[in-house]
Amino acid sequence: MYSIAIDVGGTFTDCLVLDAKGQLGQFKAPTTPDDPSKGLLDSLEKAARSAAKDTREFIGEVDFIIHGTTLATNALLTERGAKVGMLTTEGFRDELEIRRGFKNIRTSMYNLAVPPYKPLVRRYLRLAVHERTLYSGEIETPVQISSVAAALDKFEAEGVQAIAICFLHSYANPENERKAAQMCRERFGDRIYVTTSHEILPVSGEYERFSTTVVSAYIGPIVSDYLQALEARLSEMGFKGSLMMVRSDALVQSVAHSRRQAVTMINSGPAAAPTAAHFFGRLLGHENLISIDMGGTSLDASLIRNGEIPTTTESWVGDERVAIKIIETHSIGAGGGSLAWIDSLGLLRVGPQSAGSYPGPSCYGRGGDRPTVTDADVLLGYVPADYFLGGEIELDAERSRQAILKVAEPLQMTESQAAQAIFRVVNSLMADQVIEMSTKRGYDIRDFALIVGGGAGAVHGAHIAELLGIPSVIIPKYAALYSAFGMFAMDMGREYSRSCMVRADKLDPGRLEDLYRELAEKAAADLGESHVEASELVSTRTAQVRYVGQFHDIEVSLPEELKSPEDIQAVIKTFHARHKELYKFDLPERGIEFRTCSLRATLARKLDLKVVPLARGGAGAAVKRTRRCLFGEDWIDTPCYDGRRLLAGNRIPGPAIIEEQATTVVVPERFTCTVDASGSYLLQRS
Repeated sequence: MYSIAIDVGGTFTDCLVLDAKGQLGQFKAPTTPDDPSKGLLDSLEKAARSAAKDTREFIGEVDFIIHGTTLATNALLTERGAKVGMLTTEGFRDELEIRRGFKNIRTSMYNLAVPPYKPLVRRYLRLAVHERTLYSGEIETPVQISSVAAALDKFEAEGVQAIAICFLHSYANPENERKAAQMCRERFGDRIYVTTSHEILPVSGEYERFSTTVVSAYIGPIVSDYLQALEARLSEMGFKGSLMMVRSDALVQSVAHSRRQAVTMINSGPAAAPTAAHFFGRLLGHENLISIDMGGTSLDASLIRNGEIPTTTESWVGDERVAIKIIETHSIGAGGGSLAWIDSLGLLRVGPQSAGSYPGPSCYGRGGDRPTVTDADVLLGYVPADYFLGGEIELDAERSRQAILKVAEPLQMTESQAAQAIFRVVNSLMADQVIEMSTKRGYDIRDFALIVGGGAGAVHGAHIAELLGIPSVIIPKYAALYSAFGMFAMDMGREYSRSCMVRADKLDPGRLEDLYRELAEKAAADLGESHVEASELVSTRTAQVRYVGQFHDIEVSLPEELKSPEDIQAVIKTFHARHKELYKFDLPERGIEFRTCSLRATLARKLDLKVVPLARGGAGAAVKRTRRCLFGEDWIDTPCYDGRRLLAGNRIPGPAIIEEQATTVVVPERFTCTVDASGSYLLQRS
């Protein structure tokens, strides 16, 4: 039987197959933006051929598929979502547009030339309902049936495709939202996608809750239709296992839940990369890691400190506020397919535009004629023209040269100089991104190891480390399918949150225990849909806590049970310590308030890697050829090693090239590469 992880990226769809013997197979297929499921099925067909089986026979032997995709994020960023209607409490139809007074989150609020924010739901489709729930949960005014019916008449006339129901204080009592949702579903059935704020984000803060719910409604039909069609196509091909989706908080969930809560698919795919970094970092004894995932279109970077994968509820996707918990990553348009161009000042620039999966870099020979980072890598000798993706794609170095000349001639450079300039520019862009999330936040970058993934990451990783002064670089054995590997290392489960606004000195431990008990019961019921027994679940409690009058919250861990005031004091002590750790000060004299309680219910999954045999001699037996590569100012006849023949303990001094099936590891001068027992590459700067 097989287990499969599939990550649909901007350029390639990555497929990682784990067989019954614990062997991992790597497969890549070009992503098909018009129909992402086609690229997914193409990768499965490649895996079937490798196993010498018919595709239907192979898929019939698959236990489960874990799937991550950028579909939801792209639909939101490219404004390809559904036409949404919004039902909200009387007097709150403009909450979505008022926001927090921001004109645009990425520009100065004092810039009068910034165009005003355009909500996902136009005002004429934000309709008020006569109802009212108080902050205490008491229903002051039940839902007025006639006002809901009138709104639904308008939605039907306007051709609305999704409805977001956002009532005041529904986190305290969702009864009115449930009633309105029932009326919508009875009238429209499956024709219109319906979601409610208490299902998406049952916490206080009207703007955050309303915005997140509207985003979920906006992308809901696209996500739901895609998953429904994918399930049907897999079923037709003989798939009888479970299809699971990657959540934005790096947990794995069922397809049914993903369809109901589409917003949890934001950042699905990239969210898996830090999990892969955490897995390999722990394997190699590193708790402090900077993870970069450089694919064909973009770079995703994250910082892991003390073995803790960072999450945030303060995310913005484009101009939209998304307040669910999301793995904290930083992204820029810097990948193998990023285009090189000359700006109006005559300066060389790289990205954020990309050649994508089609036509791709010029060297692919698919009609692309603009210079990309991959074209530069080929001209510099770093990427083999005859062994790209294990020889599956033969690269055309002459096309790369012709493309690079388009920027070389205006800059009065040779094509080699221009290729090296492109290489250095994109490395500097990525190094700046790392500095943004580390040094500028007060972390000493020398205390971290750089762990590099993505198809292009292994080519650039050591050079980025050299720019930053990072002494150690980790390139995992499965770096080319970095996020897909992270999906195998993820736990299955879900996080549940509920507002519990109370000052610490008035907190009743018994009341808090009742709340967590309710959350645990809901977790057991929901995960039972995926045939998970309640006894198998591991629960972790946290709370969002802040000083009275403070704007932002800090998440702190809670013990398994709170029995007494002393237990509450221990939590308060933890909060002070955490605040000091993050902001270098605490305010022990200031009052503290609890804001939100969360329960993370997971089913732990174990992943064991095959151990690479220990080398009895040097790495010379793995040398397959030499290739001229440009390092610094000199062209050097560089030894190229076959990654499949390297053994644990092999040491390779730079300059050197290691050719893996799905990526290429570049070991510059002043670096030494050591192969570890997992088959990963450890590069140390001398």
